[in-house]
Amino acid sequence: MKHHKNKIWQERFYLILAGIFISSLVSCNLIFQKFFYIDITLPFIGQYSFEQSVGLLPYPFTFLVTDIISEIYGKKKADQVVISGLIASLFMLLIISISDYVSATSWSAIDDTTFSKVFGLSGAAVFASMMAYLTAQFIDVRVFHFWKRLTKGKHLWLRNNASTIFSQCIDTLSVLLLLCYFGVIPWDKLGILFINGFLFKVFFAAVD
Repeated sequence: MKHHKNKIWQERFYLILAGIFISSLVSCNLIFQKFFYIDITLPFIGQYSFEQSVGLLPYPFTFLVTDIISEIYGKKKADQVVISGLIASLFMLLIISISDYVSATSWSAIDDTTFSKVFGLSGAAVFASMMAYLTAQFIDVRVFHFWKRLTKGKHLWLRNNASTIFSQCIDTLSVLLLLCYFGVIPWDKLGILFINGFLFKVFFAAVD
């Protein structure tokens, strides 16, 4: 009886984690077109204006969730969530594309131009995001298990941070290169967006 209850709890917890992962990923691709800045004071640097896409805000949760699933349920389950996230994002793109294609009524609160400007994700941007995401997530899962085998299951903090920091570096650089190549963002923003994005992800990797 106790074993049965534990199994039900594990299944429910897995679904909750998968839901957080997929919602975080989908929201990244919905809101990434807005960029924000925060003025902060850094040691030895002074005043610094941190600029980045708001799509970066929910993204660290995807790596936290895959690390938790990898630790509790194993690499196979983590890979399944990664694939599910990819399918959900592509389905989201399909729905938005159809919604953008149909014409708004004269009394619609949101007209065609506004909708297209806010939700009209370009195919290049989504392709860049998905390719970087898929590569980084699979790297994250595999590096996590490499460190787990190497440390014989000890030092969770090491494999969590080592896998996440490395994979997020790959993710940040690859998505920005693709977005610059397809003209979604200008090349002169590549350096600062990479530094800001990577440091942001490293900070949250340490926190999680």
